[in-house]
Amino acid sequence: MRHFDFAPLYRATVGFDQIADLMDRALSSDVAQPSYPPYNIEKTADDAWRISIAVAGFSDADLSVELKEHQLVVSARKAEEDEAKTYLHRGIATRAFERRFTLADHVRVTGATHENGMLHIDLKREIPEALKPRRIAIARGEEPRVEKDVVDAKTVN
Repeated sequence: MRHFDFAPLYRATVGFDQIADLMDRALSSDVAQPSYPPYNIEKTADDAWRISIAVAGFSDADLSVELKEHQLVVSARKAEEDEAKTYLHRGIATRAFERRFTLADHVRVTGATHENGMLHIDLKREIPEALKPRRIAIARGEEPRVEKDVVDAKTVN
């Protein structure tokens, strides 16, 4: 197992502790990641993505998409099937599953659709106005600063 030293990151940045924790979790997972169901992550625009999950055999009622603390949790539970069915071959897997995706700050789910055996979840990064870059005006040193709440003694009389 590899161990990375994040000390240089901590010396030059503030508030990026979560990135180090995320890297540690991703690199230290010894348990094999489940491959069921298969999925794609597609970039649809500069700040938009689509997660497509193959969910053949599941209805809308069987599927659940939830957002919990920056975690997108997609799960499915198949209703009990009729035991009277006898299969000669059963190749369509409709077993229960749970997939988790960690979302970055300001990424929100804009919608989910289920069509043709695929569950599509659309995501978009929406940066709040307060966090967008803005230009700060620089005042000249010779201009007098006027404070709003200060009253001039000459004008009071």
